[in-house]
Amino acid sequence: MCVSADKGQGKTLSFDETVEDLDISLLRPSLDTVQVNVGYLCNQSCIHCYVEAGPSRTEVMTEETAKVVLDFIDEVAPKTVDITGGAPELCLSFRFLVDELVSRGIHVIDRSNLTVLLEKGMEDLPTFLAKNRIEIVASLPCYTQENVDAQRGAGAYTKSIEALRRLNALGYGQEGSGLVLNLVYNPLGANLPGSQTALEADYARELKERAGVVFNHLYTIANMQIGRYAELLEKQGETNEYAALLSSKFNPDTLSSLMCLNQVSVAWDGGLFDCDFNQMLDMRCCDDSALRLGEVPARQIAKRLLGAKISTAEHCWACTAGTGSSCGGALSR
Repeated sequence: MCVSADKGQGKTLSFDETVEDLDISLLRPSLDTVQVNVGYLCNQSCIHCYVEAGPSRTEVMTEETAKVVLDFIDEVAPKTVDITGGAPELCLSFRFLVDELVSRGIHVIDRSNLTVLLEKGMEDLPTFLAKNRIEIVASLPCYTQENVDAQRGAGAYTKSIEALRRLNALGYGQEGSGLVLNLVYNPLGANLPGSQTALEADYARELKERAGVVFNHLYTIANMQIGRYAELLEKQGETNEYAALLSSKFNPDTLSSLMCLNQVSVAWDGGLFDCDFNQMLDMRCCDDSALRLGEVPARQIAKRLLGAKISTAEHCWACTAGTGSSCGGALSR
């Protein structure tokens, strides 16, 4: 909820009403990035996961769907394809998709939980990623073992550090290598991230001293009140407190930099969404449940997406609070 003096003292506004009150239209002017969620299968079950990913999830992108996604990518010609999950590397279509995208000269991002690199059958995965010069955006919610294990399970920190060392050994995060390794921080509890610049400096110092690990940049991301994190807030009695915090920290300067303005999210089954968060809430692009790759011509979909209004709701407070939050970190300083 948000209080707006323009609408009368004490009047509470929804997110949509707040944006309307500012006379801002959230329309997609371009499509630079296609984010592909290849499924919810994961080797972890993190308590903050809005996707509710885990080892028992069966939703995984088939190679047939991956080919349809590639047809769409050929039509819209994005600069970047951002592959996420779950643990995207566990999807059997992951390497096929990466090979095809690299052959097209497209910049590819792999959103990794790091521990998957140590799973059986993944021994050559770091080398595969390095060979294809894939940018890695790796989740590491803290530089201390206590906080990482509390959020991701016992042993997650040790495995994550080992994975980072293997990536460093291949050149990832090393100056001049061109192999980009970025880390992602998200806070424990019903809090917003601190300064991205300050946290990046802390991470760089602590990881170097504690484990000899280096990386390129740190992204700070606010926890989204969806999925397991929403359940955690409810269990701890912090749902209303967190909602009030987000809306009270609303920053209108973030609106022009929202990631949904320049990207689209593709689900494991070809469904289309303005972002991965909307995907979890089944809020389809253009408010059209029939808009699915393989069922509607790619060219027709591309035309509809450009200039289309972004679907928003109360969860959007998380992306616009404080310095803002996106898959690329803070939106403002």
